[in-house]
Amino acid sequence: MTEVVSRPAAAPPEADADAAAREHAAWRAARERELRTPHGWLSPAALLWPTATPARLPGLPGEWWVADRTLFTRPAAGDTATLVGEHVEADGPTSVVVGEGRGRVLGTFLPQGRPAGAEHEVAVEVVLRTGRYGVRPRDPQAATRTGFDGVPAFDHDPAWVLDVPVRWYDEPDAVTVGAAQPRLVHHVEVFGEVDVAHAGTVTTLALTGSPTEPTLLFTDESDDVAPWRVLHLRVPGTTADDADGPAPGTLRLDLNRAVNLPFAFTRFGTCPAPLAGNHLPFAVTAGEKAPR
Repeated sequence: MTEVVSRPAAAPPEADADAAAREHAAWRAARERELRTPHGWLSPAALLWPTATPARLPGLPGEWWVADRTLFTRPAAGDTATLVGEHVEADGPTSVVVGEGRGRVLGTFLPQGRPAGAEHEVAVEVVLRTGRYGVRPRDPQAATRTGFDGVPAFDHDPAWVLDVPVRWYDEPDAVTVGAAQPRLVHHVEVFGEVDVAHAGTVTTLALTGSPTEPTLLFTDESDDVAPWRVLHLRVPGTTADDADGPAPGTLRLDLNRAVNLPFAFTRFGTCPAPLAGNHLPFAVTAGEKAPR
């Protein structure tokens, strides 16, 4: 039987190590720029659940309700703002359908008293979670965005770049997992698994996402990180930059790029939880720490 081994990627020369550190710093800067965008993951300001009865939702114009597996909205008397968008009917009602686990921005509105501009318009996102429609306003003026001063992270450490054995499944395995919100679940597909060896112990972790863009949701023993983090992976051979990639039959886990999911930044994320058993029984002192 072949021994299962995961090992740090080949140590680069000092000049290459400096280049890797600079590349990582540039990647971190791009990550934070993306978070800071007006309607990015720092901007959710609520998670609201319309019912079958048309009614106002706190902070939003119009009335909202659900019927026949469809979300509806229409203007209401006393509105001080107007929802606008390509698919919004000015006089209502507007209907919107999204798939389970998906979301889309229906439109935007400018709260009364604010100057015009993307930095002040609230985007209204519609989501469907566990068969229930939710409405999530994304407000650029949310305190989580205006007070953002960066994501704390561990220093880049090449020792946390691991080449690990991977086994791809012939057919995906459908699994139901929990979520960052109570009473919600996510239906995911497992496409394969990796073996991570550390201190004499091998831990098998499941891969979700897709066969070409797998993701690794995991927990570990660190004290100063979010309840779980995610690592977005690249399958060798999918880009022109793979000449220095891992050997066949392996994936490269650069745990320096483990990031927080949206639920770590606000109370309004509905992110999927890791599969049971996707826990590394040691502290991964790499990647993002829990937001302050």
